[in-house]
Amino acid sequence: MFEYKSRIKRDPEKRFGKPCIRNTRITVFDVLGWLASGMTNKQILEDFPELENDDIRACLAYAADREHKLRHAS
Repeated sequence: MFEYKSRIKRDPEKRFGKPCIRNTRITVFDVLGWLASGMTNKQILEDFPELENDDIRACLAYAADREHKLRHAS
């Protein structure tokens, strides 16, 4: 799985501690929502030039890892 931990950070002072991409205020939830609404990686990167393609991959890997952990916790 793609290593996301260097790209996804939590900071209690930023976006209420939600996981954000690197030093931005863009959350994993934001990116997943854009993808779910039909935006392509290219469209996201055009709208948010501070992001990189690996940031989008990191969001997907974070979500997959979280789902895996939730499934095995119950």
